[in-house]
Amino acid sequence: MSYPKHLNKMIAVLNRLPGVGRRTAERFAFHMLTWSNQKQKEFAQVIDSMDQHIRQCDLCGCLCDVEACPYCSAERNASKLICVIAEPKDAFSIEETGTFRGMYHVLGGLLNPIEGIDSTQLRINMLCDRIQSQGIEEIILALDATLEGDTTALYLKDRLAPQGVKLSRLAFGLPMGSAFDFIDGSTLARALAGRNHF
Repeated sequence: MSYPKHLNKMIAVLNRLPGVGRRTAERFAFHMLTWSNQKQKEFAQVIDSMDQHIRQCDLCGCLCDVEACPYCSAERNASKLICVIAEPKDAFSIEETGTFRGMYHVLGGLLNPIEGIDSTQLRINMLCDRIQSQGIEEIILALDATLEGDTTALYLKDRLAPQGVKLSRLAFGLPMGSAFDFIDGSTLARALAGRNHF
């Protein structure tokens, strides 16, 4: 016997979320059916009003409330430092460290020729404009340690070289508290290549 049509629709919608397979989507849908009418309405209202309360900053691309972007403040602009990230969510991870006080620039993805994502689809021209207009002195590339992240970093290195800005990339290597027995070869190779002198 098949599920009611609307339940199937709920499952299909939940199944679109990253990391949510068919079984998990079914569990979520059945759990939501146990919610009170008020809880269901609240959930629907939050989703329905997302575009009214959350926006992407026109300048940096980070997520913010409808008010001014907290990452584009005059205080942060004074640092003359931009951290380049692939997606808006990456800013929250960096902010949790409490150590970065510069600005951000969201590319909107990474170069991926297989998926048809080239430099024209990323916010690279906007980054070049910001370097000039805001007098940026240093760019930190905080991109994934993947083939796409490496490709994007190399492209940005070539593209930004004429701008005369200092360019660095986050260090990759051994996690804190790790033993050599549990480190794979590629992580160890990156740690050796990115070693610091002390």
